[in-house]
Amino acid sequence: MRRGATGRFLDRMRRRAAHSFLGRIRLGTAGTSPRLRRWVLVAALLGVVLVPYPVQGAAGVPPAAACRAACRASASGSVPRMVRWTAPLSGAWDVTPGLAGTVPASGLAYASVGGGLATVGAGLTVTAYSSRTGMLEWQDTLTGFPAGAAIVSVRAWPGEVTAGVSYRPAAGNGHLGAPRRTEVVLSGTDGAQSGRYPAGTFGGAAAGSQKYTVVIGATAVTSYDNATGHIRWQRPTGPVAQAWRTDGRWLYVAESPGGFVDSAPVSALRRIDVATGAELVVKPLEGRSFRGTLSTAFDGVVLFSSAAGVTAYHGATGALLWSAPGAVPEGTDHGQHRIYLTEGSNLVGVDPRTGRVKATASGSAVNGAAGVYVVRNGVALGLDQGGSGDAWGYDLAVQRVTLAAPGLPWPHYFVDLSGVGGSAEPAGNLVVIAACRQLAPDPVTTATPPSTSAPPSTSAPPSTSAPPPAPATAPASSAPGRGCLRPELVALNV
Repeated sequence: MRRGATGRFLDRMRRRAAHSFLGRIRLGTAGTSPRLRRWVLVAALLGVVLVPYPVQGAAGVPPAAACRAACRASASGSVPRMVRWTAPLSGAWDVTPGLAGTVPASGLAYASVGGGLATVGAGLTVTAYSSRTGMLEWQDTLTGFPAGAAIVSVRAWPGEVTAGVSYRPAAGNGHLGAPRRTEVVLSGTDGAQSGRYPAGTFGGAAAGSQKYTVVIGATAVTSYDNATGHIRWQRPTGPVAQAWRTDGRWLYVAESPGGFVDSAPVSALRRIDVATGAELVVKPLEGRSFRGTLSTAFDGVVLFSSAAGVTAYHGATGALLWSAPGAVPEGTDHGQHRIYLTEGSNLVGVDPRTGRVKATASGSAVNGAAGVYVVRNGVALGLDQGGSGDAWGYDLAVQRVTLAAPGLPWPHYFVDLSGVGGSAEPAGNLVVIAACRQLAPDPVTTATPPSTSAPPSTSAPPSTSAPPPAPATAPASSAPGRGCLRPELVALNV
């Protein structure tokens, strides 16, 4: 993709993220409240994950004191802890002030949970952990790519893991060719590579199993046989890359003249069965195009978003089901069978087929948090930032914190714009984040003459009988990119 197009895409996504938390209140009971400030922080977070980090010129954003106190009090009382396991992260990681938190020292990191694995990709290395215990299952470094290549997505499926790699091949005379993306298929059991397939810049693996892998390319969707690498079926999608969403066995691909970057108006949807390749072209029954851009697909319902709000259509007939003026879709919850929207300063859970409101977190309901990231089984996960970061679970049914995990320094939530990867298990309750248990020495401090008493050595691993070191707190003057001695992957139950 040309630089100009990429810039327009990122600008559009930033505007969408900002709009998603600043609309007018249409449902719920809360008016202006501190909750609105929290959604603004979440919008800022989305801006962070959509562009390379660390945050450019970021200032430290401390976690809210009110939530820190409440979460810590709950954790020491009757509220269950959320941490299922922790595992060390390989490679060099840094901590940055603000919302980015714990990130690789160079490049980006991607994660996905599914098929019994929690996987992380950074640079050209994919690492897989057991999602049940956190035990390291395998690690594989991808080879055969030119200098500068890097993983841009990791997605976990039953029996396999796929890693999208972006690179620019040599074009002769010392010049580089246009950006390309290749999807690498790895065995979920041992990480052995079984295939490499061309993919679109904003495409990649849309479905996978032990038998096949479905890859979205620039102009077609193709299903490959994992054993032979042969094409099982292929469906053209037009001359330009298109927006897409998955819903269980169904893949929805938009038909829009502007393609992925300018994905409206959408005149039709291609509804493809990822197992068989059977395709149905769905057109809106009302009007010449769907209202907005394709944003969510869930339980046979597709959502389109625009500045006016959200409109829901039947995924097989194109019939208009319901609309929510001023709302923006934020995610889905398989356990509670809901689609979540933000409306003004409220988080609203609705029935996918009818749009009927099932749950509302009002503006004053969860005061003091830095942001809500995902909802699973009716519980909203929130993360407070900084060196004393907390995780907490707010139960929308009882309107209070029911889970807590204090002491997760500089938490980092992994995002995949496709919706099939990222920190949260799509249909489960496991969420993985990165955190830094111990900071590297402050360069300013280490530049001063040493004291007469030598500090403890950090070259040897700590004794198994010794308590873990207390979370380090970054000084107010710490600069972006300070090293992390103990980066960890933390698995949370929501």
